[in-house]
Amino acid sequence: MFTVLSRENRRKGARLGLAISKKNCRLAVQRNRLKRVVRESFRAHKDTLGGFDFVVMCQVAASRASNKKLFDSLAEHWQRSQIAGTGRELDG
Repeated sequence: MFTVLSRENRRKGARLGLAISKKNCRLAVQRNRLKRVVRESFRAHKDTLGGFDFVVMCQVAASRASNKKLFDSLAEHWQRSQIAGTGRELDG
């Protein structure tokens, strides 16, 4: 439901960028919900993600998914990003 890009940032803390496009999520209400979910998930996992910058992009299916599915998808991305290393694109 999301594509997560990551890169090492040479800092202690992780940073988040959002790219929730109108093309994939037409209504502003839906885009804002996705942003809230991503930010909340990032806050919950921020302590374990130190030293990376992340950019999260949504796919079309994300706008119709439940919050639980979105949180589960993001938790998987955060977990995979810890294992994957730098400069990897995590799609799913």
